[in-house]
Amino acid sequence: MRRRHHAPPSPLPQRKGIDPVRMRLPVEGAWPTVRAYLADRLPAVPASHFDAMLAAGEIHGEAGPLAPDTPYRPGSWLWFHRELAPETTVPFALEVLHRDERILVVDKPHFLATTPRGSHVTETALARLRHDLDLPELSPAHRLDRLTAGLALFVVHPAHRGVYQSLFADRLVRKEYQAVAPYRPELALPTTVRSHIVKERGVIAAHELTDAAPNAESRVELLEHAGGLGRYRLLPATGRTHQLRLHMSGLGIPILNDPVYPVVLPESAPDDFSDPLQLLASVLAFTDPVSGEELRFTTRRTLAAWPPADA
Repeated sequence: MRRRHHAPPSPLPQRKGIDPVRMRLPVEGAWPTVRAYLADRLPAVPASHFDAMLAAGEIHGEAGPLAPDTPYRPGSWLWFHRELAPETTVPFALEVLHRDERILVVDKPHFLATTPRGSHVTETALARLRHDLDLPELSPAHRLDRLTAGLALFVVHPAHRGVYQSLFADRLVRKEYQAVAPYRPELALPTTVRSHIVKERGVIAAHELTDAAPNAESRVELLEHAGGLGRYRLLPATGRTHQLRLHMSGLGIPILNDPVYPVVLPESAPDDFSDPLQLLASVLAFTDPVSGEELRFTTRRTLAAWPPADA
């Protein structure tokens, strides 16, 4: 059984809400210095970059900054901040709806990722909230797609992270979404869609398997329609990646401005915020696992395509 090694606290603070890189030097290794290990372990980074960081005291061990000739010590820890690439600012506010000593509920705008991933690092809800609210230990209880707007729940301290994340894993949170999509009068609604969804790493679009047991379930209700469009309430019983978008597309009513379903479109320019996906996480309701209080949060946002201009 593989032993888990608990890292000591980081000697470096966050930068723009982003944690420093943490590395544990392998127990088995023949590198003469930390610098030699880093150059070998991270070949995509020029060795001169590590030289400059070590000279400036920017790579830390448990006892403080490491010298350029620090010997390699198996099993020791080191920390450093990676160089952050410039990012296009998402020009929309992140509204805090609720804050107490345990949780934070925010109303996320379209185009802002929930957590750092890929090219979206500092322009994320987590990084913004950690930095702006001085909450360095903040973590997400669940994930909301970058293109989806609406309610997201964060946990203030690591001690409470597990119980709130378990609410979502155990399906104890009532989640409601609203969407704008084409109106099909022949489609019998409400309906419940069940399918087996697979999302492969590195592939943009998820897909459904017809010969596997369902692992995703969504209820779709029509609230109103006008001008060839409908406003729908979506009630997911599960939380698969892109579940609602894929199920709506499968019904022949793909969500307006969806760049992936039913067809993957060319990626928009980073500063193009003109056509937000018309999907909104509108309600979160659950029993607080610590206080026992019944909590219900409702978005203050609306979908730009509703009502239609020609209605």
